[in-house]
Amino acid sequence: MARRNYYEGLSADYSKPDPVSEPLRSQLIDDGLRFAAMKEATLPAIDAHYPAEQIEQENKAWWPTHCEALRQGRGDILVAEYRDDLVYFCQDGPYYGVSEQKVREKHWWALIAQPGVTMTWPIAMFHSEFVHFEWACMDDTTHETIAKGSVCWVRRGHRGGCHFKSEQLTFYRDVFASPELLKLIKT
Repeated sequence: MARRNYYEGLSADYSKPDPVSEPLRSQLIDDGLRFAAMKEATLPAIDAHYPAEQIEQENKAWWPTHCEALRQGRGDILVAEYRDDLVYFCQDGPYYGVSEQKVREKHWWALIAQPGVTMTWPIAMFHSEFVHFEWACMDDTTHETIAKGSVCWVRRGHRGGCHFKSEQLTFYRDVFASPELLKLIKT
């Protein structure tokens, strides 16, 4: 099987630790806010009016906005991506709804978005409402991996947002963020 770059056809490539240049970074943050605002109160059906193909294309448009929001510590955008009735399975969970995991997740975001660390997502795959990705955070100076994970989001496009998330996370260097790092996360 031929190897490929999973970012072919996407607006930005987050498979490597290189920063995305301006003005694209700012545009991705604006798009992330816009996509989150499109979420409807009721999870839309996958049907002739909102087909799986459209949902997959919306997820591909959304994906780089999610990556940039994490790199910039934009917890406000990250939380807005979830539905209020989110189901989140991980080793610290399960969590139901968007309030149960907020404190724990803020620590994770602070660790992976801290200065001197760069997060990458070398694998990102899309099928209908399913988004599977693997990520790794590296220290920019020592090049050690400080954390990594494998994730599956079930995201019903812009109109639905993320209603299910399953994640395996491994943190190597720290488990809880310092108060100084927590202050860097916008909420």
